[in-house]
Amino acid sequence: MSSTILEADDYALAINPEIGGSLSAFRWRGHDIMRSAVGSGVLDSSCFPLVPFSNRIAGSRFEVGGRTVELVPNHPTAPQEPVLHGFGWTSRWDVVEKSDRHAIIGLEYREGPWPWPFSARAGYALDASGLRASLSIRSLADTPMPAGLGFHPYFPRTSQTVYRGFHHGEWQVDEACLPLGLRSHSQPRDWWGGQPVDTRIVDTVYAGREGHLDIIWPEREVIARISPSDDLDCTVVYVPQGEDYFCVEPVSHATDAINWMPDEGGMRTLAPGEEWTVSMSIEVRGLS
Repeated sequence: MSSTILEADDYALAINPEIGGSLSAFRWRGHDIMRSAVGSGVLDSSCFPLVPFSNRIAGSRFEVGGRTVELVPNHPTAPQEPVLHGFGWTSRWDVVEKSDRHAIIGLEYREGPWPWPFSARAGYALDASGLRASLSIRSLADTPMPAGLGFHPYFPRTSQTVYRGFHHGEWQVDEACLPLGLRSHSQPRDWWGGQPVDTRIVDTVYAGREGHLDIIWPEREVIARISPSDDLDCTVVYVPQGEDYFCVEPVSHATDAINWMPDEGGMRTLAPGEEWTVSMSIEVRGLS
């Protein structure tokens, strides 16, 4: 299976639409900024789109508009997990547009476990300033549809790697990584306090983002700055024990927001035919 390759100035990007609309590489001057794909599955990739929701839905069920929606767990290797990450990552996408520096891939979701049909587009563009990524969803349903969006990138991790992002709150979670309550502060804070990302083994959501997100590799003297759009005001951070990667995921809502916050601050409700677009940019530079 061949990748769609984009190149511009110091940057290179590889897209694998057939594998959940995923990326398989993002490099700057030969450095892996996202981890390069370590296998052929979407969970082995560099990044994949989150649509039409992010993270887990407790019990794979929720109520909306007076109806109960029952979904099917969709993790390929962990059937005990509730449904998660939406359905874009388990679907084949197609190339819609392509040039040397720009590509758009698309998904037409007409039928499946999610009871509302939708179309989605992911756009990627490279130039001298870095990567610009966009993700859009358009409701094809004839009734209001709940929706959430986000990006799920994986980044290389060493004992020195630093992640820095300022947020007002950290969701406390149970053993299944489902929310228990929000620990919040009036002023945004760096929850790692400038220490390496390895010092906190977490899988949770940070709420109320202020500003950009930085990932720093001191030994490579490289910093990547992620600038999400304003409606991606939550950030999932996943730092698994004993692995050489971690995830910093700009998303639009907290885990299980459709059950926790059905009327306030959770997922959006799209009217029939309504479209919504989010974006992020990643700029990379040397530290010296």
